[in-house]
Amino acid sequence: MDTTDVDKQRRTMLRLGAAAPLAALAGALPAEPAPPRAALKAPESAVADGRHDFDFYHGRWQVKNRRLAKRLAGSRDWIEFDATDECHPVLGGLGSVDRYLTDWNGGIEGFALRLYRPQTRQWHVYWASDRDGVLEAPLIGGFRDGVGMFEGQELHEGAMLPSRALWTDIRADSVRWEQALSPDGGKSWETNWVMHMTRLP
Repeated sequence: MDTTDVDKQRRTMLRLGAAAPLAALAGALPAEPAPPRAALKAPESAVADGRHDFDFYHGRWQVKNRRLAKRLAGSRDWIEFDATDECHPVLGGLGSVDRYLTDWNGGIEGFALRLYRPQTRQWHVYWASDRDGVLEAPLIGGFRDGVGMFEGQELHEGAMLPSRALWTDIRADSVRWEQALSPDGGKSWETNWVMHMTRLP
């Protein structure tokens, strides 16, 4: 074996001798923790936040109502009446509340509560009135391309049916809202209540 081969073997042994303690030291050190899930998500500024979706509705409104005389019965008779609605933000913008008043049908006071959930980026919209004091099951949804769609279930003649509310034609001083029920699981819809709101000073 010549001098060159001896030098190669010596260098190899030195490398292996150093690698063993380094490997042992690396095994004794705690593993680097994985980055938290939050760090893997897009920055908050890049995620759409809908908590201000209903800001356009804050204030006082004159309401022109058209309500179907009888729902899901083939009725074409509409009842028209006036109301007022007043909306205020709550929970630092994560919600809003309405007070709806009308003299129609002996007088009705209604209460709408909207709550935004940042985790799901959806609104939950609840309704109650002085007729029974029951806070109804929420309609859930949000806004897309300038239209708000909220869906859920509503009690009708002893059965829970798909229910839907739409916010359309949204302008600074006016907006349209309508409500519909589906008798066939969402295949078709009958609009039974339409409101045209105009902002009051």
